[in-house]
Amino acid sequence: MSTPKDVLALAKKAGARMVDVKFVDTFGTWQHFTVPVGELTEEVFEEGFGFDGSSIRGWKSIEASDMLAMPDPTTAFVDPFCAVPTLSVTATISETGTKEPYSRDPRGIAHRAEQYLRGTGIADTAVFGPEAEFFIFDSVRFDQKANGCFYEVDSGEAAWNSGRDEIEGPGSGNLGYKIRHKEGYFPVGPTDTQQDLRTEMCLVMEQLGIVVERQHHEVATAGQAEIDFRFNTLVKTADTMMLYKYIIKNVARKHGKTVTFMPKPLFGDNGSGMHTHQSLWSKGKPLFAGKEYAGLSPMALHYIGGILKHARALCALCNPTTNSYKRLVPGYEAPVNLAYSARNRSAAIRIPTFSESPKSKRIEYRPPDPAANPYLAYSALLMAGLDGVLNRIDPGEPLDKNIYELPPEEAHRVPKVPSSLGEALDSLEQDHEFLLRGDVFSKDFLNMWIEHKRREHDALRLRPHPYEFHLYYDC
Repeated sequence: MSTPKDVLALAKKAGARMVDVKFVDTFGTWQHFTVPVGELTEEVFEEGFGFDGSSIRGWKSIEASDMLAMPDPTTAFVDPFCAVPTLSVTATISETGTKEPYSRDPRGIAHRAEQYLRGTGIADTAVFGPEAEFFIFDSVRFDQKANGCFYEVDSGEAAWNSGRDEIEGPGSGNLGYKIRHKEGYFPVGPTDTQQDLRTEMCLVMEQLGIVVERQHHEVATAGQAEIDFRFNTLVKTADTMMLYKYIIKNVARKHGKTVTFMPKPLFGDNGSGMHTHQSLWSKGKPLFAGKEYAGLSPMALHYIGGILKHARALCALCNPTTNSYKRLVPGYEAPVNLAYSARNRSAAIRIPTFSESPKSKRIEYRPPDPAANPYLAYSALLMAGLDGVLNRIDPGEPLDKNIYELPPEEAHRVPKVPSSLGEALDSLEQDHEFLLRGDVFSKDFLNMWIEHKRREHDALRLRPHPYEFHLYYDC
């Protein structure tokens, strides 16, 4: 789809009776409202759909709540999860009257990041390729009260379920083949119980235009998985990530499963990351290929320098939950060390070396997790990298050792990511000027983000933890 006329033709061909208008809120959740297909005209792509923005987290107050959802025709698809034929389209948010892009709309921020890139003259395209991991559970239960709290997730393939009855029919027993902690990468069935489910997710993705590269079980027990899709430009990749999550969650629900992109739902096993590959291009030419370290160009090294310089502030947007920092700890393949290296997965930035083709030259930033709003995370990464290019920031020497095995005195000299959301927010407060260039992010948006995220941090900090009873009840 590329024009409003194309979208109308698709709606007619599909026999659509409804149109679902989707948009992303501040913190990365797809929101939607639905209108009869008769409301979809060519004019509405210019005029927008009016709606009340006062109930969207971090957006308008009630006295100034009227907003416009401006549908993007390139995002249209027929929704496979609706009982009634329904056309889906993603919108960017604008102000009423002026139709100016709303400064707190994440998709609008991503558009401005792309415009800023072109305005610098450095490149015309930023390419992003995320690798988002997730867990597929059989069930999840949780509650929080003044006098108690609990959570419990379960999966039939998990290491802790080797003793439960799972044979149907007369008698009882267990079939074994459970995945031990940190041993989920890559056993075949019957140990991997979710091959067909992941394949169905892939097929739905392909049906809706997502180019799937591979799917597999991930390292952790209890259904950790990864499905990779083809890289694209910043906004298109963020759009795809939203659709990716939508498909995965709905296919899982269809089969009585539940999916979470929460970074660290299990104690004592690997968490879920969103390693993010990045490169800059101009007029179809890759700009990160060269003759420097690992076959990179000086531009690529300066881009790395910018990301490493601003990495602690980036965590506030790329690792935006209190749970994110339960993943970012040493010992679980988590990239807590702010260094760069070819091949080395213990560094925050890895330079993949699978191919010598100039088109494949890129950097992989490993700290982000899939709880991040992709529009904000990718935009912030681009702004940090461009700051490095514009100011020729030296990334220092690469670290081609296993960082986890360094002597303590040497390891201590390697900078680290923040150890909590609170530390990350402190870093963002002190280091955010690079995000304001080109009016990509605004101070208003960042102030709102920091205020809201501090409330999340404080909400967890104020509550007793069940493990504290184990440690301290008898003191």
